[in-house]
Amino acid sequence: MHNGLSCFGRISTKLIPYFVSIMKLLIVEDEPELLHNLEEFAAHEGFQYDLASGYRSALERISLYEYDCIILDINLPGGNGFDLLKILHKEDKTDGVIILSARDSLDDKLKGLELGADDYLTKPFYFSELNARIKAIVRRKQFKTNKLVRFANLIIDPDQYLVSVNDTNPISLTKKEYAILAHLVSNHKRVITKVALAEYIWGDYVDEAQSFDFLFSQIRNLKRKLKKAKAQVEIHNIYGVGYQIKCT
Repeated sequence: MHNGLSCFGRISTKLIPYFVSIMKLLIVEDEPELLHNLEEFAAHEGFQYDLASGYRSALERISLYEYDCIILDINLPGGNGFDLLKILHKEDKTDGVIILSARDSLDDKLKGLELGADDYLTKPFYFSELNARIKAIVRRKQFKTNKLVRFANLIIDPDQYLVSVNDTNPISLTKKEYAILAHLVSNHKRVITKVALAEYIWGDYVDEAQSFDFLFSQIRNLKRKLKKAKAQVEIHNIYGVGYQIKCT
């Protein structure tokens, strides 16, 4: 609470963007060679991405994180993509979804679209076409969402990846700092472990890190910038657990 009011709310004012967003993908594919090719494609296009080669790993990713777009195979070890679509719909998730399948029947296409998929691409396919469809879905999502998030005197524009204080004082953040702040604010009622936060920001590559120093430095810089901008929030270190953001 802050000044007798909830520190969390929504407003409709638009702000001017001051850095470019990075799209985050989840690639769900059980064929090793195609999964590798999709990973190379995502890296080449500059996307942030996570990988899942089966139903359970995909379900875990979907339950933990939000994605701009999910590239979803239908036939998966342990389950199928249609079931994942049902879960996304049930939980009212807004992730864009492109089904990527060798199944070319009209019934499968209609079923996928009826369950909430945004697009259906049949294997084999051109990566240029996949890239165009991903970007089209993300653009449509951005036009549908024009609400800003207010947390204390912070204003966050999820579409433009902006942060400001009281509409007038923009805070210049790196992409990683923005992602950390947005994730903490969206989960402000609970403590986020350092492992979960690192996985959210760096995805599968977090396993390559030798320590969490890279995360600590981002948190330290973010705290400094919030304080300098007179943001009425604090990122608390919960000893031995992780972090939580609170109104001051």
